[in-house]
Amino acid sequence: MPKWTKEIVIGFVPVLLIFLAYVGVNILPVVIALIMLGALYAVTVMRGGITVGAAQERKRKKAPPAKLTFEEIGGQDSAKQELREALDFMIRHEEIKKFGIRPLKGILLTGPPGTGKTLMAKAAASYTNAVFVAASGSEFVEMYVGVGASRIRDLFKDARTRALKENKENAVIFIDEIDVIGGKREGGQQREYDQTLNQLLTEMDGIYTSDAPRILLIAATNRKEMLDSALLRPGRFDRHIQVDLPDKKGRMHILNIHAKNKPLHPDVNMTKVAEESYGFSGAQLESVMNEAAIYAMRENLSQIEQRHLSMAVDKVMLGEKTDRESTQEEKRRVAVHELGHAVLAEIVAPGSVNQVALSPRGKALGYVRHNPQEEKYLYTKAYLEGQIMIALAGAAAEEIYYGGRSTGSSNDFEQALNMVQTMMKSGLTSLGIMSMDMVTTEVLMKENQMILDDLAARTKKLLEEHAAVFEHSLDILLKEERLSGDEFRCQFRDSTLLPA
Repeated sequence: MPKWTKEIVIGFVPVLLIFLAYVGVNILPVVIALIMLGALYAVTVMRGGITVGAAQERKRKKAPPAKLTFEEIGGQDSAKQELREALDFMIRHEEIKKFGIRPLKGILLTGPPGTGKTLMAKAAASYTNAVFVAASGSEFVEMYVGVGASRIRDLFKDARTRALKENKENAVIFIDEIDVIGGKREGGQQREYDQTLNQLLTEMDGIYTSDAPRILLIAATNRKEMLDSALLRPGRFDRHIQVDLPDKKGRMHILNIHAKNKPLHPDVNMTKVAEESYGFSGAQLESVMNEAAIYAMRENLSQIEQRHLSMAVDKVMLGEKTDRESTQEEKRRVAVHELGHAVLAEIVAPGSVNQVALSPRGKALGYVRHNPQEEKYLYTKAYLEGQIMIALAGAAAEEIYYGGRSTGSSNDFEQALNMVQTMMKSGLTSLGIMSMDMVTTEVLMKENQMILDDLAARTKKLLEEHAAVFEHSLDILLKEERLSGDEFRCQFRDSTLLPA
């Protein structure tokens, strides 16, 4: 209802009632009827009924998404290939009938946030020339019983109606954050979420009651372990596709996609950026390119340079620089702490230190940035012990030079504990092959303490042996607040501790 129409009605009704009362008409029944109509309208609005906003929202959602192809999605070659093969069942439906193959009903995309699950669902719609209808799990959560189930029914009905209207044989329904409504059902009290899930299961069972239009449900989650088993079984979600963080080749592809509309300096080396951004998701890589462009614009430059990209990687990884001013003594302690990490990193993996900095970023007062190493998917006991020693080296350096630790080591200790736990689960400790649930907490704590004490002692010994590197590097770092990896390695060579 337009706003001016409401204003006319609101103004006209009281005048009409006063007039009727003036001429002697009993207006009490009319007033009661108006109150009842108003209450009914209010309930309809609260339940998400036909309001101007809701109608506009449905109209907005029905607008087709921009065409997106699999080639425009960087990385994820394995996941894209697996998804394309599953989608071929929709395209080659006559052929699969000859083999008696049951069409797929659902595809579940799982993986960390920002890896491109939504983009892959849009590309799936383009690949199959299908109608694309999207919703989020949170849209089905209502305080009123039955509303979520009703919206599930409307979602599938909308997909069928649009496919018939647009003369398309296929429709793709995408539900993001499906763990919100697809969580494991518990015994006892019936929840509104359970009714919504039951309706979703019913709709998926009835997807192929007619040949056309063919409907495929694609859902995304980063918490697959929370989903109900009835939803995960074959015949509901027939394919579970893992969408992982991209490897170096994938990161390179993603960076090049986001660099197309940005003025890059000819000397920019995107391979180096792909190496530096190890462990980044597609969303983080897009942010790297965006932040680099912002840095270049701040300096009134016409092109994005390599240093802008390196600064952007630091910002996405660690956060923006802060204006916190440290005292000279605090700055020196931070320098000692970070040099501890740097010295051990260079001993464990020569050439791994890219720079040591004292500039505060995010919650960190300083940081060591490492050169990209070869990507690893399997870890040996020696490798994990080396990484634990690097994590403990900051606190060890403080103990050597200050006689005690500070709160700056809390995150380092958390990393070390996680790696020790990985060693225990992998059978790389004196406990051997075992289940964490079968061992008492006291035994686990004793083994954990033994490993950390041994590695901490080895770390302190190595740092004391390289005291000369500390003395020279500390002076430069306190003066310049930044020490490049090449300068740092010069200290090793000057001390004849590493070969030139």
